[in-house]
Amino acid sequence: MWPFDKSLKQRVEDALNSTNVLKDLGLTVNENGGNVSISGAIPAETYKRAIEVAVGGVSDIKSLDLNGLIAPESVSEEAIRSAEAQTQQVENASALAKKVLAALKANGELRDDPIDVLQSGSGVVLRGAVDSQHEYNLAVQIAQQVGATAVDANGLQIHDGAKAKFAAESGYVNVPDEWYTVQSGDTLSEIAQKFYGDGTRDSYMKIAKANGLENPDLIRVGQKLQIPR
Repeated sequence: MWPFDKSLKQRVEDALNSTNVLKDLGLTVNENGGNVSISGAIPAETYKRAIEVAVGGVSDIKSLDLNGLIAPESVSEEAIRSAEAQTQQVENASALAKKVLAALKANGELRDDPIDVLQSGSGVVLRGAVDSQHEYNLAVQIAQQVGATAVDANGLQIHDGAKAKFAAESGYVNVPDEWYTVQSGDTLSEIAQKFYGDGTRDSYMKIAKANGLENPDLIRVGQKLQIPR
């Protein structure tokens, strides 16, 4: 499936394979309608937590079923301590990826873009697609603001109509545009900041174009503005 010619199942497999503790376990991933199940043998029960964290940066997972994972009934204390330590490593490494993904989904311009976030050292890897160079730059900027010391966006494609294409191929329902009533003291830049988390010209001109505003500096109190998704 588009983007990057990979299904959700393959994207989850990538997340597991990019995690050192999990990549050699030979786990099986199945997916149906966004519902993901992972099965196979794990060294200890605590690895379930590591797996859950490792795939936390993959967007569009509706549910995660780990009931197919099998751990030994008897595990030595040393093995348990080792498993706990390795799980903690995964949690520490993946925390940043989850924070970046949450920040991207909280942004009005990027929340419908198909973007996955994987952790890499103290940085992150962005994969997927966005509609424009502006959204590409915004995604990288947000990742940096969250705390990523390095952002690898080589796997983030710029594809005009990325949101609509992804929605059509995945069967998602488009959310309608929002509306905003102009208040005293408002500027189009401030309104763009409110809805998109970004008040630059690229953002506020999107609102201007949607409302036929020839001069983005001329808005009036009480005016209803359509805020494009």
